Amino acid sequence: MHYYLDVLKKYAVFGGRARCREYWMFTLFHSIIIAALMILDWAIGSPWLVLVYIVPTFLPALGVTVRRLHDSGRRGWWVLLGAVPLIGDICLLVMLSADSEQQTNAFGPNPKAVPVRDAHFA
Repeated sequence: MHYYLDVLKKYAVFGGRARCREYWMFTLFHSIIIAALMILDWAIGSPWLVLVYIVPTFLPALGVTVRRLHDSGRRGWWVLLGAVPLIGDICLLVMLSADSEQQTNAFGPNPKAVPVRDAHFA
């Protein structure tokens, strides 16, 4: 859960690098919250709960995606590839799943070199 909160604390930070774990844990919690809100919206017959959540979390989600692309040595503009139906999403998924560059790259030092705070995920 701290990965999710850490991404929210970096509200509109597009510089630097994000570990694969940081990105996927944020995506997992983000997806679970959206699914729960969609079910709740469906139950009460309103689309507003999902919108109230998605609008403020759009920039943190975009920021962690850009930082994840930076971690694999790609520019953040590759996120626009997701606008291409199906093929773009598949290509973006492959890029986001790629392993980190082991060395310091143009976007900063390798985040894997920084010790993990949570011993359960070490």
